[in-house]
Amino acid sequence: MTALVTGANKGIGYEIAAGLGRLGWRVGVGARDDGRRAAAVERLQADGIDAFGVPLDVTSDDSVAAAARLLEDREGRLDALVNNAGITGGMPQDPTTVDVDVVRRVLETNVIGVLRVTNAVLPMLRRSAHPRIVAMSSGVGSLTRQSASDDPLSVGPVAVAYSPSKTMLNAVVVQYAKELAGTGVLVNAACPGYVATDLNGHRGVRTPEQGAAVAIRLATLPDDGPSGGYFEDAGPIPW
Repeated sequence: MTALVTGANKGIGYEIAAGLGRLGWRVGVGARDDGRRAAAVERLQADGIDAFGVPLDVTSDDSVAAAARLLEDREGRLDALVNNAGITGGMPQDPTTVDVDVVRRVLETNVIGVLRVTNAVLPMLRRSAHPRIVAMSSGVGSLTRQSASDDPLSVGPVAVAYSPSKTMLNAVVVQYAKELAGTGVLVNAACPGYVATDLNGHRGVRTPEQGAAVAIRLATLPDDGPSGGYFEDAGPIPW
């Protein structure tokens, strides 16, 4: 079984790659920085994981197309895609003062990037016996939680670029699940929880390995597993 994990050179993405590798998967480490990607692959291989590098900038049509060709030519297959690459866009993101270019940049990575990569590798996934697509979302993408809670661990700060990007990502997952229903391709959104990563200045309360667990579970679902869902470790998240 072969997987591609985007943004896999560090943090949650790295641990998703490591976790799948420990289950016996061959894992493509997608990352745009050549040095960091090579270092991550070397580290994974040193731990006995069958990993290989995939140069990949999810914001670039050319880069994504090249990555898809590399996978087709070198591997000839893909069984799971974990869309993990994402950015916050920096803070503050108050809606009354935000630079709209920040919103565009966040959406380009967190939403359009997922569409770009997924569509590029979907022909390979369709050939898999057990194809899975996972989109790394966030609990802050839940409109239910955003409107009903003031718990900062649930809703985060006011963030008119980042939080809505995850809400839109969730909606994109639902649309993929609807279109691909009956094809065997299972598509779900995963929330890793508040993980200590570069994204939040390492203020999170969970480890990257803990945050990776839900994505690994969704990438390895049985054929009768859910599709079009939004999950954290405890179970489904309200939209």
